[in-house]
Amino acid sequence: MIRDTSAQDQTFSTPATAAPWKRWLWPGIAALVVVLAIGFAARAWLGASRSFDSARVRIAEVKKGDLVRDLAADGKVIAANSPVLYAISAGTVDLKVVAGDVVKKDQELAVIDSPELRSKLAQEQATLAGLEAEASRSLLDATLARAKASKETDQANIERQAAERDLQRYQRGYDGGAVPQIDLAKANDTLKKADISLANAQTDARLQGQGADLDARNKRLLADRQRAVVDEVQRQVDALTLRAPFDGQVGQVQATQHTQVAANAPILGVVDLSRFEIEIKVPESFARDLSLGIPAQLTSGSGQPFAGEISAVSPEVVAGEVNARIRFTDKQPQGLRQSQRMQARVVLDTRRNVIKVERGPFVEQGNGQAYVMDGSTAVRRPVQLGVSSLGEVEILSGLQPGDRVVVSGSDLFGDAERVSIN
Repeated sequence: MIRDTSAQDQTFSTPATAAPWKRWLWPGIAALVVVLAIGFAARAWLGASRSFDSARVRIAEVKKGDLVRDLAADGKVIAANSPVLYAISAGTVDLKVVAGDVVKKDQELAVIDSPELRSKLAQEQATLAGLEAEASRSLLDATLARAKASKETDQANIERQAAERDLQRYQRGYDGGAVPQIDLAKANDTLKKADISLANAQTDARLQGQGADLDARNKRLLADRQRAVVDEVQRQVDALTLRAPFDGQVGQVQATQHTQVAANAPILGVVDLSRFEIEIKVPESFARDLSLGIPAQLTSGSGQPFAGEISAVSPEVVAGEVNARIRFTDKQPQGLRQSQRMQARVVLDTRRNVIKVERGPFVEQGNGQAYVMDGSTAVRRPVQLGVSSLGEVEILSGLQPGDRVVVSGSDLFGDAERVSIN
C-alpha cells in the first residue's frame, strides 16, 4: 500500500457566515459624524454673512468687579515761576552770569548801556530844576503881592482914620459956630471917600493874594508833573540793570555778550527752583472730568510717590488732547530739572461691583452696538455703555458676565448682523 498524507490532515468545522450589516456598522457611524460636522459647519457658514480670521480681532470676556476711573500719563517737569527778563531800551548788553548759575534775589544778572536813555534822564532832570525854580519864584511873587496889598490896605485905613478925625473937628467947630456948614460937608465927603478907598484896598488885597496863590499852585503842579516824568525815566535807567526777582537759577540766556540788543528784546530767563509743576496731556474724553484740586500721585525715577493736585486745566483742545498741570501739595523731589519726565496718576472715580469689559475701539465705533460671540459666530447686539477708564468700560445693559465681546477689529465687519470668526 502506498502511504499518502491523509494521516497528516485535520478536519475543521466551517463557521457560519457573518451578517452583511455588521461589516458596515463602524464605517457608517464614522460617515454620519462627518456628515453632521459638515452640516454644522455649513449651518454656521450659511448663518454668517461674512467670515474673518480670529487673528484679526481681539475678544474680551465681560466680568463683574470694581471699575477704577484713573488717568495715567507721562508728565514733564516745568517751572511754575520762570520769568524772562527783557531789555527796557536798546543798548549794549553786559552779561554778569551764564546759564545754570545759581543766583540770589536782587543779584545783578546783566547791565544794558543805553546812552540815549541816560541822556533823556539828564534832560528831564534839568527841566525839572527849571520848573522847581519857577515854582519857588511864584511863591516869592505871591508873598510880595500880599505884602504890597497889605501896605495899600494899611495906607487906606490910615487915611480913613485921618478923615474921621477931621470930620469930628469940623463937627465941633460947626457946633461952636466957627466952621461953616460947607466945610463940614466936605469933611464928611472926605470920610466917605476914605471908606471907599479902604474897602477897595481890602478887596484888591484879597484878590491879589488869591491870584498869587493860584499862580504859585500852577507852577508847583508843573514841577510835580515833571518830577513824575523824571521818576519814570529814572525807573527805566534803573531797569537797565537786570536783577534776579527771586532766589533761583539762570535758565536760557538769549543774548550774546557785548552785543547790541533792541528794545524789549529777551535777555535771559530765571527759574524758581523751589516751585515746580508737572505738565501732562489728557485725552479729550477725560478733560470734562478734570477740575482744579483733584488729588494726584506723582512718581519719580526712583519710584518714590509724591502727593499732588490738579492746579490748571487748559480750555483748549489740541490734537485731541488737553494740557493740565499738577503741583506738589506736600514736598517735591530733590534735584528736579526742567523737562524731566515723571509718571502721573489721577484717580477720577471708583465704581463698585459693576459689569465691565476691556475697553477697545468698539466704544467709539460701535454706536451703541457690540459683536457678542455665539460659538464661532459674532452676533451684533445693542448695548448701553457707562463710564470708562483707560483700560475698561462699564456695561449698563445688553451684556452679562461671561459674554465674550469683540473689542477691536469689528470695524472690518461693516454693518453685518452676523459674522463668522474662524
